[in-house]
Amino acid sequence: MTKPTPLQPLPRAQDLANRAFSTLERFLHVEAFSGVVLLIAAAIAIIWANSPAADSYHHLWHTPLTFGVGNWISSQSLHFWINDGLMTVFFLVVGMEIRREIHEGALSSLRLAALPLSAAVGGVMVPALVYLGFNHNGIQSQGWAVPTATDIAFAVGVLALLGRSIPSNVRVFLLALAIIDDIVAVLIIAIFYSGGLDYSGFLIAGVGIAMVLGMQWIGIGSAYAYILPGAVLWLGLLQTGAHPTLAGVVLGLMTPVLATRTRERPLDVVANAVKDLQAHASGSAVDPHHLAQPIKQMRHAQRDLLPPVSRVQIALHPWVAFGIMPIFALANAGVTLNGIDLSANGSMLVMIGVLAALVLGKPLGIIGVSWLVVRLGWCTLPPGVTWAGVCLVGLLAGIGFTMSIFIATLAFSDANLLGAAKLGVLIASLSAAILGLTWGYFYAKGRRS
Repeated sequence: MTKPTPLQPLPRAQDLANRAFSTLERFLHVEAFSGVVLLIAAAIAIIWANSPAADSYHHLWHTPLTFGVGNWISSQSLHFWINDGLMTVFFLVVGMEIRREIHEGALSSLRLAALPLSAAVGGVMVPALVYLGFNHNGIQSQGWAVPTATDIAFAVGVLALLGRSIPSNVRVFLLALAIIDDIVAVLIIAIFYSGGLDYSGFLIAGVGIAMVLGMQWIGIGSAYAYILPGAVLWLGLLQTGAHPTLAGVVLGLMTPVLATRTRERPLDVVANAVKDLQAHASGSAVDPHHLAQPIKQMRHAQRDLLPPVSRVQIALHPWVAFGIMPIFALANAGVTLNGIDLSANGSMLVMIGVLAALVLGKPLGIIGVSWLVVRLGWCTLPPGVTWAGVCLVGLLAGIGFTMSIFIATLAFSDANLLGAAKLGVLIASLSAAILGLTWGYFYAKGRRS
């Protein structure tokens, strides 16, 4: 029997570096920590945008950034590439999580999936009606869709602050609901706040989807191979006038939930590769070329051990949680408050309408419709989700932020009304986060007792 090789001592500097990186890696997989980073980025943006250096904040995000291949050149602002480019990766991760839950989780049956769909409908309709109750006449009524969407990044980040004491199905419910009402918000933008869709873009998007299906059919398992068809899908949706980040959701929902079929079991491949490595390494002279093949086999087998929907999600999580989401918050949370005159015609009602719709209308719509469909027997609550959990989701769904501000810029050409709407979104999102954290604290405390 071969004795294990004793561990070799490392230089002190290398040992300290290894420990530091191990600690950092553990933090990168703690969702509460990612929520703190996200909120810090949002706070920095708000302070920066209302400081004497506010001009530099806005100038930074309007800096043009150009990408080009051959004759195709696209020059857009840095803000565009963050919101419409980087956030596609975030939506890809969200789409994969929903895909996994549809396959074997809380959304695996129509009876369970009907609940977030119904709740999302209530979370769109009731806030719109509440807003119109304050602003049913004049140009102010054009902002009815401002409070209809939920900001996924911020809502999930706030929920993460509550830690693992919150059931995972509550998070899945919030994710599913937020995605559905964000898609509804995008449809509202396309129908009510644009000149219509350019249907030629759907042909390009269809080519991207066909490329993905074809590559899956022939068994291509490398995630990098799908960057090109994903880009084609993104460009197609961009040309249609729809929000191109939906490409991430589409790709996430298309990601396979079963491991790739292979002629030999991945574990057997790993075992044989380890034997080859030991055989080559036991010689007096180690040839790197002889080691390359078993190492390659181990790398491919490692890829085939997990289904793509889990493997890609795990790989992207740190980049999304600590890179994309904080950058997104930094670029979008900076709402400048100077110059808003609430005494001007209709401005106060716009702000109050948005505030009431998000803080009151969202939870009322979500909780009320959820209670109704469960009461009628059309669906049931997911395992581990109580009505207290539904209330938590309803409160956190009031964090509208990015999509709400985006819709406000489309709804109002008047700078003062736009500023009032943004102020309403800002106060409402902060209030919803505080209410959600407060309710979630007592909810989690009650579960532990």
